[in-house]
Amino acid sequence: MKATNLISTISSLVEQKVPTFLWGAPGIGKSSIVKQIADERGISFIDLRLALMDPTDLKGIPFYDKDSHTALWAPPAFLPKDGSGILFLDELNSAAPSVQASAYQLILDRKVGEYELPEGWAIVAAGNREGDRGLTYRMPSPLANRFVHFEMEVDVEDWRLWAYKSGLDERVISYISYKSEHLFTFDAKSDVKSFATPRSWEYVNKIVKSKLPQELLLDTLSGAVGKDVAVSFLSFTKVMNKLPDMHDILSSGSGEYSDEVDVLYALSTGLVSAYLKDASEERLDNLLKYTLELKSEFAVMIVQDLQRNGITMEHSEVFKEWVRKFSYLLG
Repeated sequence: MKATNLISTISSLVEQKVPTFLWGAPGIGKSSIVKQIADERGISFIDLRLALMDPTDLKGIPFYDKDSHTALWAPPAFLPKDGSGILFLDELNSAAPSVQASAYQLILDRKVGEYELPEGWAIVAAGNREGDRGLTYRMPSPLANRFVHFEMEVDVEDWRLWAYKSGLDERVISYISYKSEHLFTFDAKSDVKSFATPRSWEYVNKIVKSKLPQELLLDTLSGAVGKDVAVSFLSFTKVMNKLPDMHDILSSGSGEYSDEVDVLYALSTGLVSAYLKDASEERLDNLLKYTLELKSEFAVMIVQDLQRNGITMEHSEVFKEWVRKFSYLLG
């Protein structure tokens, strides 16, 4: 399921306290999506990595209660005690069966040992698929039946929208727009340690914004997304030197044009990023005016990216002219 649809669906299930399980390959943003839902709803978020836990980590430590003369369990401090939020059980099917058994009681009864999950909290879990080359245990059918299951997919347009909103470097967004197949290069049959995923492109974003010496850049990027992708990305970034002045375009509505596809991808993404950082009606008109003479597919790409980021332009006279010129491409 695409991320945009998935977020809306899971948010509704969280509201109804229906336990939900996200399946997907490593690095595609399962935990990020759940955290985003919690942030949008204004509720708390607790991320528990069950693969790193022992059964007593969830159930607590037994102690003797003098008043009742019985053995009780002291619940762990990291479990929520009040309020509302999402308890995210990550890597559930990578946890040892004994840990899964403790989680089963928490999911089934919303309690484990002496602990009871507060009424305002929902449970969402996630895990890698059995064919994803990670350590996994087959989930018992009674436990699996306690969840609503979703298979999460990598979608380039969803990622690009997230990247714009998150302020990723335009070089990274431009490259994925140009080479969309490099957003996710994970191959379960390969033994390579470094491969491109949405998560590793976040690392690339931080690397290119760092003060890392140029001579160390290739090796570092290779460690994040693999050698072939890193070489291709660095080659692409050189086109940034060929871009016209985007400040002039947004200030005047005019500028140079290019016929090179890689330059046009970089320019289109760069213009949208620059506009979103300093939006105004005048700059919008200038941007639209510039796109009137741009190659049609890139003019449409810019307008669609603006619209996906919540920019309305129906009031603009330049946009009305733009629609008359490119309406045949909008179906």
